[in-house]
Amino acid sequence: MAYLFTSESVSEGHPDKVADQISDALIDNFLAFDPESKVACETLVTTGQVVLAGEVKSKTYLDVQSIAREVIKKIGYTKSEYMFEANSCGVLSAIHEQSQDINQGVDRASKEEQGAGDQGMMFGYATNETTDFMPLALDLSHKLLQELAALRRENSAITYLRPDAKSQVTLEYDNNNKPVRIDAIVISTQHDDFGPEAEMLAKIKKDIIEILIPRIIAKYPQYAHLFNDKIQYHINPTGKFVIGGPHGDTGLTGRKIIVDTYGGKGAHGGGAFSGKDPSKVDRSAAYATRHIAKNLVAAGVADEILVQVSYAIGVAKPMGIYINTYGTSKLNLTDGEIAKKVEEIFDMRPYFIEQRLKLRNPIYSETAAYGHMGRKPETVTKTFKSPNGNEKTVTVELFTWEKLDYVDQVKASFNL
Repeated sequence: MAYLFTSESVSEGHPDKVADQISDALIDNFLAFDPESKVACETLVTTGQVVLAGEVKSKTYLDVQSIAREVIKKIGYTKSEYMFEANSCGVLSAIHEQSQDINQGVDRASKEEQGAGDQGMMFGYATNETTDFMPLALDLSHKLLQELAALRRENSAITYLRPDAKSQVTLEYDNNNKPVRIDAIVISTQHDDFGPEAEMLAKIKKDIIEILIPRIIAKYPQYAHLFNDKIQYHINPTGKFVIGGPHGDTGLTGRKIIVDTYGGKGAHGGGAFSGKDPSKVDRSAAYATRHIAKNLVAAGVADEILVQVSYAIGVAKPMGIYINTYGTSKLNLTDGEIAKKVEEIFDMRPYFIEQRLKLRNPIYSETAAYGHMGRKPETVTKTFKSPNGNEKTVTVELFTWEKLDYVDQVKASFNL
């Protein structure tokens, strides 16, 4: 029987994502000057105010105010009428040293025996319904907002856009679990106050359908067949959306974990990513399980795979690895037998995850909006400045957990 499935995304200007991006900018700056930094940094944003709190063990000192303001400026909160503006907002830091009780369970004499930074379970997921092995509804939701942000920065075809926005895509699937069409698209975008409400809403809806949607179809032709004249469009369905961003809604780090991962497909262990250094397995093991799931699906083990790993705080070896192929396995093996082989291929101790995926590098700012998974691996050069005027230029690999670098090894192990 055919069914509908929905996923949502939020823009870089959404208050929760503003908080995530500030937290991850702090992570990157700490790691740039001291790769061994241990950081757990939370951010709260509200009208005219940023609050930073968390625990840090690092050899470097940062001007956290300047870092936060730079992030806010880059996102686009640069006008006083937004009631949250990069140069004028207050920035309060309540960051303090990491608890020695926690640290003793992580740092060990032998790096290989580094303990997990927390207990818990983490999930990775992959499906072959898109070329980047991501759930399609989430992929489309992200792409709509990335293109909307591009239109905002161009400020030509559409001139009234403000940074805050949300999207949602509902897909219709057939009896074989294949997506066949888009049933509904929801977009709520913050905007300037440029006229009577009815006229503004009509203009925004027209521009979304006639400017944004054609750009998406042109940029991603592989999705063109999903668009049709029966799509239900809900554009700013509550009415005008002038008051937005941190002035319209308080933002907190880690409150968009489903947007960050798989849009409701697969599973989630509950731990957030942003603001955490890779010793926190909430982050590093979630990346590692995605890496496993993606390479398994790409190798042809199954059409769809969920990977779970779990840890005890301070213990290096995982409690266990679980695999679910949802009945799509191409092998004459049980999911438990697949899990045993996965354990042999991928060392899931925290230190080895960090080394395999190169996680002790300043690579996290790019993850903090439009999803941590399904992104394009690339090498970039970044420059960081310390308060004493020192500059550090580093070349790093982004989204290493998206690389298909274990496909051959998986194929060999499973005789594919």
